[in-house]
Amino acid sequence: MRIYTKTGDKGTSSLYNGQRKDKDDDVFEALGTTDELTSTLGLAIEFLEEEATWGQELVEKLTRVQCLLQDMGSNIATPRDSSNDIKLAKTQFDPEGVNVATLEEWIDHYDEQLPKLTKFILPSGGKASASLHMARSICRRAERRVHPLIREEQCDSSVGVYLNRLSDFIFIAARWAAQCQGKPEKIYQKV
Repeated sequence: MRIYTKTGDKGTSSLYNGQRKDKDDDVFEALGTTDELTSTLGLAIEFLEEEATWGQELVEKLTRVQCLLQDMGSNIATPRDSSNDIKLAKTQFDPEGVNVATLEEWIDHYDEQLPKLTKFILPSGGKASASLHMARSICRRAERRVHPLIREEQCDSSVGVYLNRLSDFIFIAARWAAQCQGKPEKIYQKV
């Protein structure tokens, strides 16, 4: 099987239901940003794998998140108003909120181990932490990209909820990574 299909050479791409849309359509902006997010998480995972004593704990969680982002992409790529019931059922995303609840448990677990925030911090704290901060900002953009689709009822609202909670988890994970690595977080100071 060849990696190239040539079907997108004229500026369109295909969704899961076979519908073709322009490559700059909102749906592909959302898919591209979630893809960028999972790639950035992959970079963070590589840095975390270098930390044998504590990094694996986050690696497992972030790998699970990457898999869920793939599931999310299936939901985004299956417009709710023009797909058949079989495809809609197959691509539902977190209808019971189980994955959001898991993120909240992780957030609480790690946040309890961190010093309270009294000032804004800058993305910093070592390679793993800084790459997680980058992932967090991309996650926020992904959330902004899916909201037009949610408003138009083209993807499940749970996609937006998950991304919102995910950015919170990634923020806490970045702080925890800095603490575990013994790297100071840089504090914002008015210039």
